[in-house]
Order: sequence, then C-alpha cells, then structure tokens
Amino acid sequence: MDVNDVTAAVGKAEEPGCLRGFPPIRVDLHVHTVASGHAYSTVEECARYASSKGLEAIAVTDHGPAVPGSGNLYHFRNLKVLPRRWHGVWILRSVEANILDTEGRLDLPDRVLENLDLVHAGLHPYTGYQGESVEDHTRALLAAIAHPLVDVIVHPDNPKYPVDMRKVAEAARRYGKALEVNNSSFVYTREGSEALCHEMVREVVRAGGLLSVGSDAHVATFAGEFDHAVEIILQNDVRPEAVVNYSIMRLEDFLRSRGKTLRLEG
Repeated sequence: MDVNDVTAAVGKAEEPGCLRGFPPIRVDLHVHTVASGHAYSTVEECARYASSKGLEAIAVTDHGPAVPGSGNLYHFRNLKVLPRRWHGVWILRSVEANILDTEGRLDLPDRVLENLDLVHAGLHPYTGYQGESVEDHTRALLAAIAHPLVDVIVHPDNPKYPVDMRKVAEAARRYGKALEVNNSSFVYTREGSEALCHEMVREVVRAGGLLSVGSDAHVATFAGEFDHAVEIILQNDVRPEAVVNYSIMRLEDFLRSRGKTLRLEG
C-alpha cells in the first residue's frame, strides 16, 4: 500500500503518545532512516507517516560511523541539504552518536556535532566499545553527559550495559541533559529493559532531571509510537514539564537552556 493510501486510511490520527491526560508528544526525537544501514525507510517516508500521526517534528538520528553500515562523516556534514519542513513536519538534524570508550569519546568530531540541531549519544555493540563492568559503563555515560555538545543519552537502561543509575541521573540533572525513555526497548529490542527503565525514571524524578521520549523507529510506520514509553512515565508520576519533547516549543526551551538555538528557517 502506498504511503498516501495509508495516510488517507488513518484519517484524523489519535494524539501521539497521549495517555490519561498526559500532553500528547508531538516531537519524535529518535527516528532512523536507510542511512543507518539497518533501517528501512527514507526521510520523506518517515515525515509522511509522522504527519499522518499529528507530529510536529522528527529528529533524524541515524547511527554514527562506528555502527557497521551507517553514515560516514560526510553524511552528517551534509544533513544541511534536508528540507526544514517536509509534509508539514519539521525535520531536525541529529545523530545517534556512539560512545567509544570509558572516556566518553564519540565517533564524530565536534566540528560536525556543533552543526547539528541536537546530539544523542549511547552505548552500542559492534562499535569498538570494550567496557565490561557497571563501573566501566557508568564512567562512559558520565563522560558523555559531561560532553558539552551532547543533549540526550539514549536508552541508558539497556541491560547489556548496566550502570549506576543514580549517578547517571544526578549527572544528567547537573549538566542539564535528558535521559531517554525508548519505546522500541519494550517492543523490538533490548529485552529486559522495562524494570531498569522504571528505575531510571524514578531516579530522574528524584533528582529533578529531564527525560526525552523516542520511538527509535527503524521503519517509517513506527515513527511517533510512544505508548509503552508514556505508560512508564505515567506510572512514575513524571511532571509534563520534565519531558523535553512533548512539543516543538518545549524542545526549543530545552535547547535554549543548553545554550543552543533551534533554527527552523531555511
């Protein structure tokens, strides 16, 4: 079925991520395209589906170069050619950068990262990362949190890389960074994340920190799918203002607090 046919069939979409009174999440901060090497949709396809679901914006967060088959340095330098608005949806230029070691080194240089709208970072297999212990993984995330250009730590509740969640949540609050509640962790990937995600959210609430919500879509039809993530947020009494991406205006406020300006023109 063509994307246009799907859009017509959907009709007036339900509010994305809207459960029991929580504000609808209208910005998907974690969407992959074919440039990741193991995702299956184009930017335009993701924008069309996002539009059909009532989203205001998506962040294109393809994997950094350390993931086999993903975009190279030139890919991320050239994101400026993407239209700022496609099918009525703002297109945010981002990356899911890989943390390469316990010193928090990333797989893209700062000269590339500083030209993106926002930067995600996380631990992934097959990228050369060799940490083995809770102490190693915690040190790696703390170093990435301290990186001035990193805005969001993705799926820090990954059971493959257990961390001292209290230390991570406190550091994220101190540096003004967001920790991600990743919807895909409970649907397709990272089996065993749910209990750790609850722990993460509780620690963020205790620390007075910030959360982001992402679909981690690797196919266009999954863009804007947040229900599992929002359910965890609701169960842990998260204040709406603690979520940095329920609207494009809220995201702008978050980035402004980090000394970044979200330039949506051109």
